[in-house]
Amino acid sequence: MTITLAFDSFKGSLTSEEVADAFQEGLLSALPHCTVNKVCIADGGEGTAEALVRTLHGEWCETTVSDPLGRDIKARYGIIKHEHTAIMEMASASGLPLLSPEERNPMKTTTYGTGQLIAHAISQGCRKFLIGIGGSATNDGGTGMLRALGYRFLDKDGQELTGGGEILGHIHRIDASQALPQLSECQFTVACDVDNPLYGPNGAAHVFAPQKGADAEMVALLDKGLKGYAEAIQRSLGKDIAHIHGAGAAGGMGAGMMAMLDARLEKGIDMILDAIHFDGIIKGSDLVVTGEGSIDCQTLMGKAPGGVLKRATAQGIPTIAIGGCIQWCKELQESNFKEIICINPDNLPETEAMQYDIAMKNVRHIGRQVATMILPGRL
Repeated sequence: MTITLAFDSFKGSLTSEEVADAFQEGLLSALPHCTVNKVCIADGGEGTAEALVRTLHGEWCETTVSDPLGRDIKARYGIIKHEHTAIMEMASASGLPLLSPEERNPMKTTTYGTGQLIAHAISQGCRKFLIGIGGSATNDGGTGMLRALGYRFLDKDGQELTGGGEILGHIHRIDASQALPQLSECQFTVACDVDNPLYGPNGAAHVFAPQKGADAEMVALLDKGLKGYAEAIQRSLGKDIAHIHGAGAAGGMGAGMMAMLDARLEKGIDMILDAIHFDGIIKGSDLVVTGEGSIDCQTLMGKAPGGVLKRATAQGIPTIAIGGCIQWCKELQESNFKEIICINPDNLPETEAMQYDIAMKNVRHIGRQVATMILPGRL
């Protein structure tokens, strides 16, 4: 029997690798002769680069870039050398956690550091990019990132604009004449799990800018600026990206990447499973076990276990999910999961359940429990 384990992390408690190790230990204690395949996965958010670098046997590269306010910081990205692929999380260079609450101001913050990461990876021979764009501190439409790659944003007088979201409403023309020539050889895939357009009531500014430090006046200015940015893109490049699903992701970075880098936006879990060749990994498996910290109504809407279930079901492979807590809903009850199992006893306080030793013990116990379900053929 071959069993594939594909866990996301149990956030605040166990990494995806620790969950898999503990589950495997419990499973093999009752089924010592089965074959276990383990892969680290994520859903495009925090931990995406870690999971991909580990699963694809990549290495880390560190360089100095600008943080959202232009200060030098160290940021890293993964490289899969034999595939000339860079794996990045834009939050490592342009993320909200890099700023204190009082520093958050999307009129000023920029994605320039993310562009520096991309430029560095290009210099290392990378031509394929897998980028997670969650957790940004910015609302600059990706203009900072693009400036770091050689694009110039000009006002009506032909003067170059620099800065954060404050420049968007002043952009009249986009000049690509000095963009890195290697960009024409590059392919960008972006993990994007939001459907927001670039501007409007559901756009980047109204939905996301307040959590990045914008007050009501800033939101109005940023929204107007993003509309002007879309018009400048249409005028300079002949591309209408304003209302494409995901254009408003990461403060409009989705729009900038689609317009100027021909980026493809994908659901995070789909990008990751494709990158690790997950369909091939599970081929021939008798069972797939997946899971994350919380299993709930969102699980089937772009979360890692839902993506795993979809791929396994397509191959007719039964799938079990485990989680630290289960919030039952109609969607879960009617899903194709053979079993959905909570690793924790009902009376165990959450603070205890999340402790490393207790969580590892409980995952091992569930691994053995699943083995005892397999032995009598219950699955």
